[in-house]
Amino acid sequence: MSGHSSIPDPSAPVSAAIYERLGVPRRINAAGTLTRLGGSLMAPAVLLAMAQAAEASVDISELQSAASRVIAGCTGAQAGIVTSGAAAGLTLATAACLAGWDVNRMAALPDTRAMPNRILMARTHRNSYDHAVRLAGATIVDIGHNDRGTGAGVRGLEPWEIEAAIDANTAAFLFVATAETLADLPAVLATVHRHGLPVIVDAAAQLPPRNNLKTFIDAGADLVVFSGGKAIGGPQSTGILAGRRDLVGSALVQMMDMDVSPQTWSPSALIDRDALKGIPHHGIGRGFKVGKEDIAGLLVALERFVERDEDAIAEQFTARLQAIATALSAAPALTARLIARDGVDQHVPLLELTVAGSAHALSRRLQHGMPPVHLGERLAHQNVLTINPQTLRSDDDAVLVRCLIESSRSAV
Repeated sequence: MSGHSSIPDPSAPVSAAIYERLGVPRRINAAGTLTRLGGSLMAPAVLLAMAQAAEASVDISELQSAASRVIAGCTGAQAGIVTSGAAAGLTLATAACLAGWDVNRMAALPDTRAMPNRILMARTHRNSYDHAVRLAGATIVDIGHNDRGTGAGVRGLEPWEIEAAIDANTAAFLFVATAETLADLPAVLATVHRHGLPVIVDAAAQLPPRNNLKTFIDAGADLVVFSGGKAIGGPQSTGILAGRRDLVGSALVQMMDMDVSPQTWSPSALIDRDALKGIPHHGIGRGFKVGKEDIAGLLVALERFVERDEDAIAEQFTARLQAIATALSAAPALTARLIARDGVDQHVPLLELTVAGSAHALSRRLQHGMPPVHLGERLAHQNVLTINPQTLRSDDDAVLVRCLIESSRSAV
């Protein structure tokens, strides 16, 4: 299996029968692995694993224990579980840090009045996914200044600011990993660990490169969250929570179906039965259940992801983007620029399209065309749209070019 690609076979025919029956148009996705567009395109091997998993009953806790072995092998963590997406992973990670093995605390969440409930975050890390942390009952405390981010100065988060914020009600630190924040992680880990507190790393969008599966664990993070339905190529509704065995076990028991008989319950190997002073009821994560099909699909996708030839895939993507750029030279109001993969900050080649007009207007026309086309809008405020090849089927390249040329004519 070594060196194979984890992206679907681009020559495989597209079957849209289910979408046609439901009256939902298939969209050309050049925006990337966005949740609202269904995430990754899964490889046949992943789909086969899901189909096989659907044909039998298993104990989900045993399946999660097996998943833990695979995840641990791929990440270097003590343990890991499959979650229902990265946001659910953040909620479960928070719940694990809040409750540990305390059954009474598990039963109380999200009511955290009787327990330490403060989760520290750098002010520059705050984002819309904070809601997943607060969902568990945590209170987020943002610390530090944003001098570097605003251009008002050169300083970012400093250890003394973390020290000053830690008190008896502090439960954990949440670190949002990006290329810009990674340099701060060692100081955060050293400072927080001196107080015996855990650090959660939100690395949902930090793949590729695949070595990031181990980067944060190797650095000393206690829990790391990854998306399973993006670069890994697993089911869109999956994520990975990896890290310390005790915290992963606490997260697992808080998401399991716990409508069990105390006399006959057989807990997962990840759950420390001796540390539990009773058997929990359904926990804060009960609504985050993961099906056996999704667990199986994610594990196959993960194994493929760690074995894939990233250089070969990048070369394929680059060649396609260059061909698209050449074809778009005839497009009025568009100027194409290839953003090459450098393996440092840019891990997937992209094609930036500068629009002589309103990028938002062009994007809207594309989305309402036939077929509907989606481009990346992160830089649309600068009149730049982006083509990301990760979810763009090769047999859609020519259609994409045609739609861009036709839609861009309205911009001149």
